[in-house]
Amino acid sequence: MTRRRRRHALRPGQSQAMRSGQIIALATPVFFVLMGLGFFAGRRRGSASPGVRAFCAARLVALLAGAAAFFWFSDAMPLATAGVWLAALIAALWATGAVRQGRLTVAEVLFVDAAALATASGALGIGWLHGVFKPLALAVLIAFAAWRSRAAGMPARFALLLVAGLVASLAGDVLLMWPRLFVPGLVCFLLAHLAYIALFAMGPGFFPRPAALAATLGIGGAMYAFLWQGGLPAGLRMPVGVYVVVIACMAAQAIGRAAVAGDAAARQVAVGACLFMSSDALLATNRFVQPLPVASLWVLSSYYAAQLLIAANVRPLSARVAAQLPNMSPSR
Repeated sequence: MTRRRRRHALRPGQSQAMRSGQIIALATPVFFVLMGLGFFAGRRRGSASPGVRAFCAARLVALLAGAAAFFWFSDAMPLATAGVWLAALIAALWATGAVRQGRLTVAEVLFVDAAALATASGALGIGWLHGVFKPLALAVLIAFAAWRSRAAGMPARFALLLVAGLVASLAGDVLLMWPRLFVPGLVCFLLAHLAYIALFAMGPGFFPRPAALAATLGIGGAMYAFLWQGGLPAGLRMPVGVYVVVIACMAAQAIGRAAVAGDAAARQVAVGACLFMSSDALLATNRFVQPLPVASLWVLSSYYAAQLLIAANVRPLSARVAAQLPNMSPSR
């Protein structure tokens, strides 16, 4: 009886590998269904150019190769590792379908790719890969924002503030890869939020919805109290407190702008600003209060989504909305 029990006993890690294999077996058909929906379903915004079609075809081949490699090795992966790489594949698949349907540009797709690899490598502790793709993601987004601003004929100050916010964020990304440079990284992101506040104020002015400011400051204050009670070091209480106030003001400014503009693009920018707050709350909780499982997955995915929503959707107020504001001309 003892021998039989030993024979059927699972080796350490074997149970997790079996669960991983079962989940991957279920995920395989789902992945290919999503691939079909991404390429052949959905509303298209005009016909894709030959260059975009060639880009999508090359990505399809790369996705199939990546999926084949993933499904080949997934049985030997820990469950969390398999889940992270599957999420990265699905993000790349979604982006490919979106560019084919005209919902994303090629530059935005390249940003999604770099962001997915930065997030996956950060969550799995692959340092060299993370060191390459974390700064690359924001570099691609900066190039996209500069191109989009010029193509759309945005005012120079508007474009400058947008790019300044992204450049400061890139500097913060690089500095935060070294724990001892936390405060300089925090300062860079504080400067990014100040640039975004000035950007979102162009048109509606500062804090057109006081209730939004009260709400975000209240949430920020509660988060700061949570960090203080959770073990925030005394030397970081002042810089973190200032940062919390500034990011809360940034979110309130974006929400107020969305209320004034009343369009989908401004609402997406507001969602991005709120995601930025959520990402920083997760990062601070993981760093100062309690380590979170695969923390980089939640922190970076929400952070990159926030930056993309802001960079891809922020635009000057429409002439109709601008005409209704006091002392505001459509061209300002």
